[in-house]
Amino acid sequence: MASVHLGDMPAPASQGKNIRKAAGIWSLLFASLTAIIGSGWLFAPLTAATQAGPASILSWAIGGAAILVLAFVNAELTSSFPGMGAVITFPKLSHGHLAAAVVSWVVFLGYVTVAPAEVLAVVTYANNYLPGLVDTKTSLLTDTGMAVSVALLGLFILINAWGVRALLRLGNTLMIWKLIIPVLSIVALMLASFHVGNFTSQGFAPFGAKGTIAAIATSGIVFSYLGFRQAIELSGEATNPQRDVPIAIIGSVLIAGAIFIMLEVALIGAVSPADIAQGWDKLHFTGVSGPFAGLAVILGMSWLAILLYIDAVVSPAGTGLVYGGTTARVVYATGKDGLSTPWFAKLNKNGAPSTGLWITWIVGILFFLPFPSWQKIVTFISSATVLGYGIGPVALMTLRRSLPLGTYPRPYTLKGAGLWAPLAFIVSNFIIYWSGAGTDNFLFGGLAVIFVLFVIGQAITHGGKLSHLQWKGAWWLAPYFLAMWLVTYLGPKDLIGGTGLLTFYQGMVVVVIISIAIMALAVASGLPEPEEAREMIAMTGRTRR
Repeated sequence: MASVHLGDMPAPASQGKNIRKAAGIWSLLFASLTAIIGSGWLFAPLTAATQAGPASILSWAIGGAAILVLAFVNAELTSSFPGMGAVITFPKLSHGHLAAAVVSWVVFLGYVTVAPAEVLAVVTYANNYLPGLVDTKTSLLTDTGMAVSVALLGLFILINAWGVRALLRLGNTLMIWKLIIPVLSIVALMLASFHVGNFTSQGFAPFGAKGTIAAIATSGIVFSYLGFRQAIELSGEATNPQRDVPIAIIGSVLIAGAIFIMLEVALIGAVSPADIAQGWDKLHFTGVSGPFAGLAVILGMSWLAILLYIDAVVSPAGTGLVYGGTTARVVYATGKDGLSTPWFAKLNKNGAPSTGLWITWIVGILFFLPFPSWQKIVTFISSATVLGYGIGPVALMTLRRSLPLGTYPRPYTLKGAGLWAPLAFIVSNFIIYWSGAGTDNFLFGGLAVIFVLFVIGQAITHGGKLSHLQWKGAWWLAPYFLAMWLVTYLGPKDLIGGTGLLTFYQGMVVVVIISIAIMALAVASGLPEPEEAREMIAMTGRTRR
């Protein structure tokens, strides 16, 4: 994501121009909810049940609490330093351009894969009405399905090109539908069929605490919650970001969490006891590929099944639409903040990041090739996204040290940040660990390749010199990434896919130690005089007055 002129590139003169302040509190809240309630609720409850049994209810609660901790931390950062693609700005303000460049690669990988995942969900369900889009034996796209997926992703990009007003207006409209259908499903299923014995007949936690915990990262639970970040990415277009963004972030997680937990309760109670007689991991019933619609058909509620099949297109499409726009804003932020070419920061006449939209479409198409099914992509998305957002707690504590609250008050101050920020960092690293060795090998291996290519490019364009790269602020990322890859690689074979040298819980203890040590190193490596951060704090203060 970063270009060859990283250290000395000025932000484009046009930055900030034509960015329309059109997002109010309800638009921000609905944007995050629209992103959260996507394909995840249609697939993840069944997957979580097969991995954790009835204890999957706890998996959703723990996953929501973990994401909420990250949301608390990002609420202070976003209200203090709002901007389009703000998640890239945080490490730049705290640790400099090189650290922000590395984080931008991580965030981009996590973001750019979401819209394709939602497209895959839409096409997979549409295959019920338009056979030939997906190979039913392999669940992979056919040539026709690939062409339709490329076109649908292009439609998301086209709508985003109309600007933030069009995006939020359409998102708000979809949100009404997307809230009604899962709530209606909960009520209808619980009234039609609710077997209380399902919660205990195989044991509440048949796979133990390890199964309950592992399901958080691998069943789609974390993926489902990640939409909270949309309010962060739209903060630069918010009418009152200091007040509205924290409320939108936290509110969206709480509302969605309540819906997800009740969906899991409804699914567990609705399945026939005969379908779990051989264990939750063998759960299977007619229409299981679309679990809620399949249950509705079995229970004779054809009207609900029809609504669910329609929602299987509407919900993922709404989420893919939002992510198509926010991914483009991440690209915009790299150009605006001098992390890549100024060409990335181009806006069209509607104030939308035009270059970022093109890049989002092209790179998204490429991800259809190695990940041509929903199941193959969501664990990677969760790991990459949490890795990027896990830098937020580090940036918070670093900026607290370099810009003390007494001298630089924040619009929103997280109380007990000395506890919450380290906890958030530990939680994010837990999720990366739980994602497994296969996912982390791909993620950290890819980042290593990108970094080597980046350094070579910098050396070529700067006469073999690399002193301009602000190494002091970014060096801690190397031991951090290496340590997280190593502990996952050495983790248990059954749940993590590692070599088995460490047990599941031994690995978690090591993750805690790594997190505490890396946070201390990172805070000590922060910029001593973050001039740009001081200016932004002063600007938000003037805005409040």
